[in-house]
Parts: sequence; C-alpha cells; structure tokens
Amino acid sequence: MPNSTIIVTGAAGFIGSHTSEALIQRGYRVIGIDNFCDYYDRAWKEQNIRAIGDGIDLEEIDITDGAAVERVISRAKPAAIIHLAAMAGVRPSIARPAHYARVNVEGTVHLLQSAVTHKVPKFLFASSSSVYGNASKVPFSEEDPVDQPISPYAATKRAGELICHTFWHLYKMPIFCLRFFTVYGPRQRPDLAIHKFTRLIDAGKPIPVFGDGSMSRDYTYVSDTVAGIMSALDRCDRYRIYNLGGSNPVTLTQLIQEIETALGKQAIIDRKPTQAGDVERTYADLTRSKAELGYDPQVEITEGLRRFVAWYRENRERYRLEV
Repeated sequence: MPNSTIIVTGAAGFIGSHTSEALIQRGYRVIGIDNFCDYYDRAWKEQNIRAIGDGIDLEEIDITDGAAVERVISRAKPAAIIHLAAMAGVRPSIARPAHYARVNVEGTVHLLQSAVTHKVPKFLFASSSSVYGNASKVPFSEEDPVDQPISPYAATKRAGELICHTFWHLYKMPIFCLRFFTVYGPRQRPDLAIHKFTRLIDAGKPIPVFGDGSMSRDYTYVSDTVAGIMSALDRCDRYRIYNLGGSNPVTLTQLIQEIETALGKQAIIDRKPTQAGDVERTYADLTRSKAELGYDPQVEITEGLRRFVAWYRENRERYRLEV
C-alpha cells in the first residue's frame, strides 16, 4: 500500500485500541492520538496500549489543541483519519455540557480543518445511536429525522455529523459518519453497564438498575464494530452516514439474565428511577450498511457476553478491576 499510515484518535480507548490492533494486523502504520483524560483510570488505557503491541506510535495530545493536532497531521500525512476520540456518556454530559461541546465539536473541527489543509484522502467520524433520541419508529434508519437529541452528548454527536457534512460540501473530502450502537466486549469502559454489572454481580454486590428493566439496547460486539470500521475505511468516497449495530435489541432485564448465566451467579437488584437523558430503546436498521459496506454482524449477545466474561476473569488483576 503506497501510503500506509492511519491516524486513530482515542487510540488508547476501548474501540480505539481494537481498531488500532486491526489496522496493524492489516499492515498499516498507526499513529494514535489520546489525551488519557481522567474519565476513567489512566492505567486502563495504558494497559489497552500494551494489548495492541508493536506497530502504534502514540501521541499524547488533546484534540482541542489545534496546534498540536496540526503538527501530528502535517508530519504524518496519513491516508486516513479514524476519529474515535470523544467525551463519552449520556449522564456525565448533562453535568458538563460545555466540556462535552468543546471536546466533541471543537476537537472534531480542528481535526477536519487540518485534514483538509493536508489533503487527507479519507475521514471516518464516530457518531452514536444516541442521535436518534426517543424516536418512535423502529428500527432506526439513517434516513430518519434526528433533530431532537435528548442529552448534550447526543447533541454533540449530531453536531459532529453536521460539521462533517459542511467539510464535505466545501472541500469534497470523503467522510463517513458511523453511528455506533452500544459496543461491548474485551477492554470495555468500566462505567458501561455490561462491565459494571459483571464486576458487581461477581462480587456479590447490588447492581443499580434504572427504571423497570424494559429499556432496551441494540448491543454490538466490538469485533463486529471494528469490521464495520474497516469496511468503511475501504469504501469511504463521499459523505455518508451508516448504522453499525447488532439489529437485535435486548431489554435490561434480559441483559442481566444473560450476564447471570455467563457468570454463573445471581444478581442483586437495586432498583432506581429512570435517569434523565437515557433513551428508551435503540434498534439499528442495517439495510444501508449491509448493502453498501457489506456489514454483517456475527456475534450474538449470549456468545458476546460469554467472551466478555472470559476476558474479565482473565484480566481482573491486570486491569485493576476493583468493584
């Protein structure tokens, strides 16, 4: 491959580390960008980088630092940028909306502007199923209106899609926006439900369950998400939005039962009120992504949770998985 360098932002994170690993396996040179923010323990991200192994050059910078972003991109002159870095989480975004806007919107603009300046051929932007809000129509299609986000996080992700479209319109830089649907698997962030529930159930402690358990999510195993990213990288030739989900929603009650089965332990439920900003359900329509990306998720929730629990048990000590 003539230009084999890819920049991955958020490379030390959950999806970023898996994506970097897949790129290296395909022969790419990866330049990772990560600021190791304090959203969760830095040691976790350092362990993720070690798990990637050789083949990644890591730049510890913040994407809101436009000058630093410019330096990295101008030096690397990458074949593509895969932009996964973001402040994540619906509930924390309600407490810190300005910070989320700065990182997720301003940071994205810095990357886009520098990518245009240095004629980067392709740009992939990690969006989110949260942009659909509490849409009544299911499954969620990329053609559906997404003008009613119900959290600052969701609003910043929709804003990112829109600014990406602006850069495509002005400069014709090909950009694919990928709407991820609740990604899980090895190295998953410790604050996310599957990881948190697994640790608490394993320790015999109560798990916080918000609402009556009927809320549902379209869970996507990380290897399926990464396969979608790789396919998008190969095909990125215009502005386009794609859902990357499992297209098989699971209720919170069902999820807990599946984790109990995978662990061989019973959960202690601590019932709590529904939280502001949480959508009632997510459900990906994969018609477009299957037809245009060849995207075809392979790992069902039962098998995915079995793999996650196996990883959790093997890595409890290495990742300092305290409850």
